[in-house]
Amino acid sequence: MRAVAVKAFKAEPELIQVPKPEPGVGEVLVKVEYAALNPSDRDWADGILEGLAPHVFPLVMGVDFAGRVDVVGPGDSRFRVGDAVFGQAARPPVGTGTYADYVTMPQDGPIAFVPDGLPLKTSALLPTSGMTAAQILEAAGVRAGQSLLVIGAAGGVGSFLTQLAAARGVRVLAAVRGDEQRRMTALGATVTVDTTAHDLAAAVRDAGTDGVDALVDLVSVDPASFSANAALVRPGGRALTTRFAAGTAWLPAGVEGVDFRLNASPALLDILAAAAADGSLKAPVDAEFPLEKAPDALAQSRAGGARGKTVLVL
Repeated sequence: MRAVAVKAFKAEPELIQVPKPEPGVGEVLVKVEYAALNPSDRDWADGILEGLAPHVFPLVMGVDFAGRVDVVGPGDSRFRVGDAVFGQAARPPVGTGTYADYVTMPQDGPIAFVPDGLPLKTSALLPTSGMTAAQILEAAGVRAGQSLLVIGAAGGVGSFLTQLAAARGVRVLAAVRGDEQRRMTALGATVTVDTTAHDLAAAVRDAGTDGVDALVDLVSVDPASFSANAALVRPGGRALTTRFAAGTAWLPAGVEGVDFRLNASPALLDILAAAAADGSLKAPVDAEFPLEKAPDALAQSRAGGARGKTVLVL
């Protein structure tokens, strides 16, 4: 089968042929129709989890997918051949990913049915970004009337987080690169700041607050940048990062730093799918690429400035 993989850590991704996987006991084989990109896909291929999780090479990239069950493995299963499903294939060993024609999944893992009326492409955008946004909102601990600063709000996680927080009555300050005010306002942001044209700290002050109640930094990879953003959080608040920058960062007195880690579940996938199906949660697409153009899609994603999710069409 076709797959986009790296043959060593930090090697360039390439389209190759690999054996078609077979489902084991309690697993299903899914024919992938769409795979969504996440920033962590490239990080995993670069070896960020080396020594923490087993790997296989060639390392097939990707974790998010939507498709149809092609084969049901031995044992009891809640799935049948032909079922439309979506999920997150983030499990050891790293390298059995979703940038491929087929992927195997444990039937009790983070995989769920696609509701009637929800396009497969839309469901493929939900797993990592949607679950991350939903769990971040809980971890941030913000309530109606409080403020949340989101760095990198225009991307996949940020777009979902903005919607979920706004629906809860939270004032979202969306930090983006470029003129995204109209789109972010439509997603529920109270204030949108183009950090290429305006000073973020000044914009927070101009928003009529001496600090925000919580920060979610989806961009900063170094402790210094995360610390600068965390300085905008008032005492008693939380500063979360998805880029593992909090551990060694300087934080203001009274501000709790959190290196966020996702706890994926099929129940959470069901909740997100239902919200997307009824239209209360929008899944914005920034770009679409065929599988063979995945290396170009990854390069574009790494350059930053995404306005939603990037999806591979198989």
